[in-house]
Amino acid sequence: MRLELFRTLWGYRGTWQQAIDELLSAGFDGLEARVPETAAQRTSNARLLRDQRVPYIATLFTSTPVLPRQSDGVEEHLQDLAHKLDWAAELSPNKVNILAGNDRWPMAEQVEFFGRAIELGKASGLHCCFEIHRGRSLYSPWVTLELIRHLPELRFTSDISHWLVTCERLLDDPADDLSAFVERVEHIQARVGYDQGPQVPHPGAPEYADSLAFHQRHWESIWHSQERRGHSSTSMTPEFGPDGYLHHLPFTDMPVADLWQLNQWMATCERQHFHRFTSR
Repeated sequence: MRLELFRTLWGYRGTWQQAIDELLSAGFDGLEARVPETAAQRTSNARLLRDQRVPYIATLFTSTPVLPRQSDGVEEHLQDLAHKLDWAAELSPNKVNILAGNDRWPMAEQVEFFGRAIELGKASGLHCCFEIHRGRSLYSPWVTLELIRHLPELRFTSDISHWLVTCERLLDDPADDLSAFVERVEHIQARVGYDQGPQVPHPGAPEYADSLAFHQRHWESIWHSQERRGHSSTSMTPEFGPDGYLHHLPFTDMPVADLWQLNQWMATCERQHFHRFTSR
């Protein structure tokens, strides 16, 4: 199995061309970014990806990014998903990463939404996976596991840092059986969180060694599962970002780290980690 590393554009203010030049220089394989909202942007970026032969993972949000509009129900989310999948198809993505639904819906509505969302994904012909994320339907491991019992066809993007904050602990108790979820993960977002936040100041800091080790064990469990499922490659996006995730110093509001450097560090770390994993 081969590791494919994607660069996130979350928090990036340059052009896609600049981002592609940088990611190729840094040894990344592809780009993960939101689907452009205008037809002109989609046409231009699709040509750029095609001409430079850069793999692309499309990110989209049902309703509004990043948190959904609270008045939108299942029908509004499904209608929005349908037309955004059409947008995504214009860029021929390897995968579509979907942040979907609303954490406030009762289970019956969650099951209805995801059952119909799976069918929309199939009809689009795109490789769709749903990201676990706070504020969205998959904010909790326990809700997600219940949904799997109803809809075993669900496939996921794992950004388990969100679940650590939801549960306020590393999910490493013997009772924390996430195997049904792990067996359905198609893509990994590699950000290291901790019990009180979705992003540590730096994943290499010794005070966060336990958090890094937990995430790496989780990612290894996914790689083992993907090997058993016959995957020839696995995709991972180092995804340290801004918007309250990146720590700032009080009074000066200075960021404690540079996001591109954090994500390059995470990429290097995981290349080495994956090499150890495949060399066993």
